Amino acid sequence: MSKLTTAAKRMVVGRPFRSDSLGHTLLPKRIALPVFASDALSSVAYAPEEIFLVLSVAGLSAYAYAPWVGVAVALVMAVVVASYRQNVHAYPSGGGDYEVATKNIGPTAGLVVGSALLVDYVLTVAVSISSAASNIGSAVPFVATHKVLFAVTAIVILTAMNLRGVRESGTMFAIPTYAFMIGMFIMLVWGFTRIALGHQVHAESYGFGLKAEDEHLFGLALVFLIARAFSSGCAALTGVEAISNGVPAFRKPKSRNAATTLLLLGCVAISLFLGMIVLTQQVGIVYAQHPADLIGAPAGYEQKTLVAQLAGAVFAGFPAGFYFITIVTALILVLAANTAFNGFPVLGSILAQDRWLPRQLHTRGDRLAFSNGIIFLAGAAIAFVVMFGAEVTKLIQLYIVGVFVSFVLSQTGMLRHWTRLLRTETEPAQRRHMKRSRVINAIGLTLTATVLVIVLVTKFVAGAWIAIVTMTAIFMLMKSIRRHYDTVARELDETDWDGVLPSRTHSIVLVSRLHMPTRRALAYARATRPDTLEAITVNVDEPETRKLVRAWEGSDITVPLKVIESPYREITKPVVDYVKRVRKNSPRDVVTVFIPEYVVGHWWEHLLHNQSALRLKGRLLFEPGVMVTSVPWQLNSSAGRVRPGRIVNAPGSVRRGFGDES
Repeated sequence: MSKLTTAAKRMVVGRPFRSDSLGHTLLPKRIALPVFASDALSSVAYAPEEIFLVLSVAGLSAYAYAPWVGVAVALVMAVVVASYRQNVHAYPSGGGDYEVATKNIGPTAGLVVGSALLVDYVLTVAVSISSAASNIGSAVPFVATHKVLFAVTAIVILTAMNLRGVRESGTMFAIPTYAFMIGMFIMLVWGFTRIALGHQVHAESYGFGLKAEDEHLFGLALVFLIARAFSSGCAALTGVEAISNGVPAFRKPKSRNAATTLLLLGCVAISLFLGMIVLTQQVGIVYAQHPADLIGAPAGYEQKTLVAQLAGAVFAGFPAGFYFITIVTALILVLAANTAFNGFPVLGSILAQDRWLPRQLHTRGDRLAFSNGIIFLAGAAIAFVVMFGAEVTKLIQLYIVGVFVSFVLSQTGMLRHWTRLLRTETEPAQRRHMKRSRVINAIGLTLTATVLVIVLVTKFVAGAWIAIVTMTAIFMLMKSIRRHYDTVARELDETDWDGVLPSRTHSIVLVSRLHMPTRRALAYARATRPDTLEAITVNVDEPETRKLVRAWEGSDITVPLKVIESPYREITKPVVDYVKRVRKNSPRDVVTVFIPEYVVGHWWEHLLHNQSALRLKGRLLFEPGVMVTSVPWQLNSSAGRVRPGRIVNAPGSVRRGFGDES
């Protein structure tokens, strides 16, 4: 890597970290809750909004169904939380849905979960950052009119932070997450208190009318609309599974503390979710997909998010409250996106270790982060943001498919897990506990499978098909990658070694000029003691070739020099053809080609050389029985120094049970 490229990389990424700089720490529940809750709580910021948005199709009268839809979503969330509490106790290793599905159903099911979660992580970044842009846009009009630019910039900044190894400390997560929870509870309590005391608490959209697509929906059409609102509201469940992936990060007893934290998370998320829906109705918010559909709105009206309108109504006359809610909501959404920057690379590393993904995703970069996974996640998230214009409503149609695919397969795996254990368990108390857990997971499977069907039916045409096609493509790609690695492993198996050694070695030194790199290559070739040693040059310039031959004959070199004709002034093909002829004449001989190379130190110096050695190596590596040896000659510009780096922890260390000790 040239110095310019290295300097640019160090400017963005920073100095490399040592592999032994990872420390280890464990989280108490008060810190674990905000560390793992950011993703699940952030969905509360947009899930209620999506329910009202879908119901607005049928006009303001359809808002009456919102509380019932909210209760149904809350019921599903409660069941999922109870189900994952069983996962936490059964799999304290933190393998998550991928491990549960792989161990209990099989590799194919695990691969389906893996592909679903990879898509889900990408959409988590896209949806969370887009929602953050909408919330900030409610307070800063410039962001509202440039949401795509803001979202892409935010993703790039998050990528740079994670590539630099800015680690997730407990404090970093605790402060904004607790600020969001406290701020939202204060807003809800204060809002309901003011309404109970008889104060007029009205949102800015109070009194607006709504241009509905169809105000007279009955029968199946109305059921379909409510089901679609329910499926959109189920976005509130995203992130609930995060704690099951991070059990090793908890203090002992790990499983019990993780289960307690999961219960607290469920209680907080359900309370905020239902509170926002009820308060939205009380303050009279009218929400439409397009501000033009609002009847009575002033000209040029910019529709704020549901959270922003609630904060504006509750904290009327107190702008600081409005800005505080807006800021902490945007912060927790950014933290949720940052959670994906930890989860996606780790999952990619696990899949790569199991040979489902390229091995480059398994290794850490200079800063102890899974750099390749981070870059891939950022690129995919930016693509979705640009394609869908950073619109949460459009992106959320794709979002929850992967979540519920992993939910369903995870609960199926847990059913098989408990059934398998019950076959051998004889202790009555343990059997009662296992049967109770199996019933809970069975209920979880029934509910999540039902939701998945509803999501597929109501959202398939709206965009869910894109997520399904993407998951299928990733699944097939990972299958192909695994087949490749298995094929390579079989070909390289030691049992296939026949023990037959080459009869002779034939060494060839490539010559362009008679200079020091050529002499070094000849000396090194002699040191290998080949049976045959020769030098060859390609005649692409007659005068230069004759000059080289005269210099060779007048030197003290005893190795014969052969001139290969090249009427079309090519270098690579004549050399490859000559090597093939040597192999054909002596099939049991090994041909070793020694290539002298310059080593330069500046990027622009590479442009001044024709890179013929690189092209030759690329062609010769495909020839059986041919070994290629580069003999470097370091020029003065290549001299450099290696600078030691600082020792700090990797990003996401707290979430995976690593932390401040080094």
